[in-house]
Amino acid sequence: MKRLKFTKMQGLGNDFVVLDGRPGMPLLTDAQIRQLCHRQFGVGCDQLLVVGSARDAAEDYSFRIFNQDATEAEQCGNGLRCVVLW
Repeated sequence: MKRLKFTKMQGLGNDFVVLDGRPGMPLLTDAQIRQLCHRQFGVGCDQLLVVGSARDAAEDYSFRIFNQDATEAEQCGNGLRCVVLW
């Protein structure tokens, strides 16, 4: 896996890896997400949060949430806390 700059954060006991996914950041494959989230062989986290560019003029940013198995989650309150602080 290529080296990535990331921030590891925690919110109320859940731990997250936050990546800047704005233009210039390559998309991660499902295998790379699983590797990154793995607690023994990767950074380890409950969920991966990828901050992206705004999708329309009413937004400043967007973000996506990926579980350890690389499935995309719809929402995560503790993850949102971390993205706001990030």
